[in-house]
Parts: sequence; C-alpha cells; structure tokens
Amino acid sequence: MTRPDHVLAVLRRNPDLVRLAAGSFDFDLDRVEHVEEVRLASGAPLRAVAGDDTGGTYFTCADGAVLYASSEGEAGLIGASMDEALEILFGLPGWHDYTKLDLAADDEVLETVFKRTEDEIRDSYAPELDADRSMLLSGLGLRELSRRELLRTLQESLLRTEPEFLLLNADEGCAYALLDRLRRPPLWQAVLAPGRADLARMRADRTCWDAIAGDPVRRATVLRAAQYDRQPADLQLLRILLRQEVRRGPTEELRLAAVLVALHGETQDHALLRSLRESDPDFHFLLGGFPDSARALTQWAADWDESNCGQDPHDEYDLTWTALARRQGQTELARAALIRILDDTGPRDGALLGSLANELKALGDLGQAIRARSLYASLQDDADKRGAALIDLASLQRRHGEVEAAWHSLQRAVTLLDGPPPPPPTHQLALDLDLTKPSCQTFTWRELGLGVRVTEEHFLITEAAVPLGLNEVAQAALRSGIAMLDGLAHPTENLRQAAEAAQTLAAPRPA
Repeated sequence: MTRPDHVLAVLRRNPDLVRLAAGSFDFDLDRVEHVEEVRLASGAPLRAVAGDDTGGTYFTCADGAVLYASSEGEAGLIGASMDEALEILFGLPGWHDYTKLDLAADDEVLETVFKRTEDEIRDSYAPELDADRSMLLSGLGLRELSRRELLRTLQESLLRTEPEFLLLNADEGCAYALLDRLRRPPLWQAVLAPGRADLARMRADRTCWDAIAGDPVRRATVLRAAQYDRQPADLQLLRILLRQEVRRGPTEELRLAAVLVALHGETQDHALLRSLRESDPDFHFLLGGFPDSARALTQWAADWDESNCGQDPHDEYDLTWTALARRQGQTELARAALIRILDDTGPRDGALLGSLANELKALGDLGQAIRARSLYASLQDDADKRGAALIDLASLQRRHGEVEAAWHSLQRAVTLLDGPPPPPPTHQLALDLDLTKPSCQTFTWRELGLGVRVTEEHFLITEAAVPLGLNEVAQAALRSGIAMLDGLAHPTENLRQAAEAAQTLAAPRPA
C-alpha cells in the first residue's frame, strides 16, 4: 500500500481518471462539502476528500482510514487506507447494497447479486463500467481483487467503525447511526476479556495473586469475571480479592466479593464479614441484611445474588461496563457506548441522564457531559433540584470554555433556588401566625454548603472570563460573588482566597 494521500494526488493529476471515478463510480473530488459539520467523537482529525451524488461524503482519518458518511445520518469505515477504499469502490460499485450480504453464502449467490447491481449501473449511467474500472485500477496502481475478498475487507472495515471512528454531528453532539447492520460483540465482552484472562492466570499460578489482586482495576475486572464463571476451588483467591478490596472502602466490588465468598458458606468467612460490617457504618450499610448466624450465610448471599448480581453479563447495568472500560483505559470504547446510550435516552430517564453526565465527566468528555446534564436539568420539576442541576451544568460549561453559558446557567440556578419573594404579612396575618413568638430556626440554601459552592463558582467564572475578554461577565460574576460572600455566616479561608484572586485578576489594568 502507498502512503495515504499518494493515490489521491495521482488521481487529482489525471483529469480523465477524475472524470471516470466521478461518472462511473460516484467518487467525486469536487464534492467535499458535507451536509452538516461533523467530527469524530475521539477528537481525532477528519478531512473530507470526495463525495457522491446522494450527498454522502468520504473522509480520511489521521491514520489514513477512510470513513463514509451519508446525508441521512449514517456512517461507517470502508477501508483501512485510501488505496483499500478505492479498490472496494471500483471493484464493488453499488457497495452500499452489500453491507448486509452474508459472507458464508455460496459464490454463485454472491455473484448473482453483484451481477444484478452492476448490470443496473451499466444500463443507467456507466455502459463501459468494466473498461473504466480497469483504467482506474491500472492508472492508480491499485489491485484487482475478487469480489468476495473485497466484500470481506469492506465488512471487516465496517466492523471497526466503533469505537475509534464514531462520527458526531458537531453542533448537537449526537452520533451518526451505523452504516451497516452487521452483528457486533456486546460491550461487556471487550471489558470482561482481560478479567477472564487474569482469572485463568490466578487459577493456574498462585504466584500472580498479589500482583493481580493488588491492582484495583485488574481486581475489579477479575471479580466480574468470577461472577460469571464460578468454580468451587476459587474460594481462596476470592478471599484475597476481598481483603484487598476492603482497603478501597465501601465499593460495589467489595459487596460483590463479599457475596461470592459468602456463597461458599464457610463459618470463618461469616466471622470475617461480620467483623467487617461492624467496623464501619458504610460497610454496615453496604452489607445490608447480613445474617447473625453462619448457617444463614449462604442464603443471604444467594438472595443478594439473585436480585443484584446474577450470572449473565447481559443482565448487568450498561454503566457498570462503561465505568469499568473507563478505569481500564479503554476510553473510546466507554465514550462510544455512553454517547449511544445518551442518544437513546428519553424524557422518562431522568436518573439515567444524571448518571450519564457523571460518567462522561469522569471520562473527561465535558461536551457530552454538558449535553446530558442540560437534558437532566430540563426534566426537573422541582425548583431546588433544577437549581442544583444548573449549578453542576455551570461548572461543566465553565471548565469546557463556555463561560457566558456558564454564567447564564448559574444566574438561573440562583433565581430558582431563591424562589419568589414571600408576600409581606398583613397585620392580621401576623396576629394569626403569632409572629412574635420564636419559631424553629430554618436555614436557606445560601447559609448551607450549597451557598459556599455557588459563591465559589462565581469567582471561578470571573477568573475564566477575564482571559477571554468577557469583562462584563467577569465584573457581574465578581459583584454577585462578593455579595454572596458577605452574606455567608461561616465563609471558609479557601473561599476568601478565591475571592481575592478573582478581584486581583478582574481589577482594571492601568492605561
């Protein structure tokens, strides 16, 4: 294969080949404007190089791979290089219709499909299709491969589209649908694979136990693997995993380890788990319903297992796998799955939107986290909950560089949290309520921890606005923040320092 741009450079230098590519194979170098702005979810560069008469566009990616995006919101990788993509486009004209073909079909069946499609092309607009193909392949130094081989390469490329080449609408952040409907392995399979490998190592070699159990991510993945592949001889290694997980504190993995150990019903494990539960209130809550008697240990574990754990990874919550993928460093795998889930989330899934916002924030994708948090905030009917959600949104927007939007969100949050001012009491109302008597002390949100957080956000927005030249935003946020600071009963020293830093940064510069 040649370097990524070489074949395009050769094609551009030969007007006859350019005309054949556009006319007979619908690969037009003059059509480089896609119907909308798009980008890869990974943030990797993308360059439009050609288009077709349906409004679809061919893009080259950083590694030379070629991505096709239709005008109807579908996208897929069609070749690992431009050479490979053009061999497919010229060798399989009408390739859009082949994404669902079964490679296990007989040659005769496949050839019938290929012949029918190419005959339609010859009759419609390319009577010299075969001659044009030969001229393009030879002129560009490309190979003439069998149709079955080209189909296999095309489908292998399409299967590689996600997670690395997930295409998004640049404005809204929504993902393009897959160009094909080929079967793909579930998310959990890729996430669980290293855990299965480590579990096999631990079963075969005790010397690797400390290294695997001592790594929080490998330990979590092994525990998931052990959840779905249980063997009686695993008790000792499960105990090691449990003891190591205790050091992390009350985690979901700790509860899973406790259940897997408890399923073996050993008296010594009952004593261990009971002492663990009694050692810390968080552990006590985590191991809710733990039995006093060792005889009931197995039943407790079985009940919890049936209602919460299970033995089929298909039944596990999707965000369990995305979180584990993130911890493993499989960033694009987690990102693609989270974006797909977000795109499919409806107005009844408010709690899921909140979780998605948190996961995307943890992943570092603030743009998608903003999308999820904004949708979450819009679904909150309660003013306090919507206000709290808008504070989170403002923080995300500020960190993402959307400072004006952050200031707008923070102002909306304060307005909602303050609520409408109470009407002044009439003389009769005061008598009815007996307002002269002391009432139970109440606190507004400004006097609680939320007040400190909102005050600090004002100063952070001030600091973010100044370098961007947003002086009106900076001054407004600073004034409001200082007013809130003055009203706090117990401002922290860190908050005072944040105010001083914001004031210094926003102070007018001498001419």
